[in-house]
Amino acid sequence: MSVKAPLLVTVLAATLAGCAIPYSPTPVASNFPTARQEKLQAAAHWTTIADHIEQRVVTDMKKHPTRPFYLAEDKDASPFKKAVMTQLVTSLVKDGFVVARTPAGAWKLELDIQPMTFTRDRPQYRYAGAPTALATGVWVLSDINPTIGSIALGGAADAFRWFHSQFAPGATPKTELLVTLSVGDQYRYYARSTSAYYVADTDRALYGIKEEDTQLTKVFKVQGGR
Repeated sequence: MSVKAPLLVTVLAATLAGCAIPYSPTPVASNFPTARQEKLQAAAHWTTIADHIEQRVVTDMKKHPTRPFYLAEDKDASPFKKAVMTQLVTSLVKDGFVVARTPAGAWKLELDIQPMTFTRDRPQYRYAGAPTALATGVWVLSDINPTIGSIALGGAADAFRWFHSQFAPGATPKTELLVTLSVGDQYRYYARSTSAYYVADTDRALYGIKEEDTQLTKVFKVQGGR
């Protein structure tokens, strides 16, 4: 093989790599840009998200007439929903809003919790950043692929933990929640906020998620010809 042959192959491969098939029978699946999603791991997180969604809806309600808010009791609510409803009332009262005990003449608050269970074998992508020591006490978080190289961290365990503390430990949970708070009346919605959260798979009962039914089929072993 002449010297030009490998070069020709390289050029041809690069040309083909740069070409995209112009037509396909269906849209090509692609990934969303990398994003972060918070993982609920403590009751304090529940109150935090309740405060957050309360702020979002009351901000939107500033352009509508001032009325008391009303949140109906849900006797079948999960521990998570009960806690969020309680904190919503607390946040509204704390912020100076009137919360009525009856619905007459009030804005109706509706809290919807939608749990979702994905497959157990979800992709387990992790962070790609790593701290780099620039000087004593000076660190920078570099976006690198940890499979390509590693950085010496001798004597820097505290800094390493600090940089990684923003990431939840463990595998990507199979359980997620969509939390929606709506404000409206019998005719329409006036404000609405929806957020998604990861939930620790070991805490599913707190969110009212029933485990899958156990296998109902039994196998009987028959001995002999009858």
